[in-house]
Amino acid sequence: MRAWTSFVEHGDEVEAMVRPEILSSWARSEAAIPIDVKEAPLADESEIEAIWRDSPLQTAVENVEQELRRTAQDGDLVIAVTDADTRILWTYGGRVMRRKAESVNFVAGGRWDDESVGTNALDLANRLGQPAMVFSAEHYASIVHNWVCWAAPVFDPTTGTKLGVIDLSTTWDRTHPIGLATARVMARLIESAMPASAHHPSALTDVTRDPGLVMTLLGTAETYLDGQRLLLNRRQTEVLALLALHPAGLSLEQLHAMLYGDQAITFSTLKAEVSHLRAALGGQLGSRPYRLLMPVATDVEHVLGLLRRGEVGAAVEAYGGDLLPGTNSPALSELAEVVAVAVREALLADPQPDAVVRYSELAPYDAEVLEVGLAALGRAGGPPHPAVPLLKGRLAVARR
Repeated sequence: MRAWTSFVEHGDEVEAMVRPEILSSWARSEAAIPIDVKEAPLADESEIEAIWRDSPLQTAVENVEQELRRTAQDGDLVIAVTDADTRILWTYGGRVMRRKAESVNFVAGGRWDDESVGTNALDLANRLGQPAMVFSAEHYASIVHNWVCWAAPVFDPTTGTKLGVIDLSTTWDRTHPIGLATARVMARLIESAMPASAHHPSALTDVTRDPGLVMTLLGTAETYLDGQRLLLNRRQTEVLALLALHPAGLSLEQLHAMLYGDQAITFSTLKAEVSHLRAALGGQLGSRPYRLLMPVATDVEHVLGLLRRGEVGAAVEAYGGDLLPGTNSPALSELAEVVAVAVREALLADPQPDAVVRYSELAPYDAEVLEVGLAALGRAGGPPHPAVPLLKGRLAVARR
């Protein structure tokens, strides 16, 4: 409160007294709104309804609404879900907090970016792309000085696009050390209930429509069983990927080594992961050795098969990027390098213009591929290929 008073009343330097992200937000707020703002501005109601109706967040929130409402009631919280512009699309509050929220337009349609209503956790989580807490007088607007807010961004699990944030708010005297962790858990809960993106279909959609398991692992990970998307965590996806790529099966020891390497993780932990997967697959996972008991298709085998047949353009089109980026599985990391190098070397040997353009979207700083592609186009003769200006522009950036 001393820092806030010094800042808003006297313009004093308060860098040593508040967190850097709070001070930056105070500066944005000061330039945009009066300190005595009474409520958040409201967006057009029909506009908000249309945004909510078209957002994948609506289906996800409806799928977990019971859990969100129970959390709000048990903690006397108000919970809000926003879009990527920090406009509230959905909210639910406990009895006490609901009235407080309505008094400051913490309701559907309320604009809670800091330039509309001052420093708050929704704006910080959205702006920084990570969980954020704002406590009491860290808020710029005095109307919410008696609040504490915890917020976490919500991402599309397929594309990685930031869709908005979920915020949990209550009065400052009800603050709790697990508030931020709870916001993070609620965000993951919504993400796990997200419908598969209609704009990013499986890379294998046109390859197989037969019953069985279909996995895309290159770029973004998606798993479908008999046409229905499975919601798996990262480790479960890695286990399933290893089994899909080894149809003859793997022993417990082999799977453990491929998944964990020399990490000190027990066999019991791996058995638990396999047990969860077996349930998700309806029992279609055998043991001794572990193996999948249904038809399996992966984009990894699809891309490698195209390369074996010399279909470079089709292989690059099907290549969605690195295999499970960030994986710490030794076997999957090694395979990721094999696939990436195979695609790149095939393209260097046969630099088809459309394939080079496609690859440059995935690896914009690979100057060698761009140079080889432009050289091949230069040798082709005739009028300049329409891809030349784009490739030259990307090459200029790659050389910086």
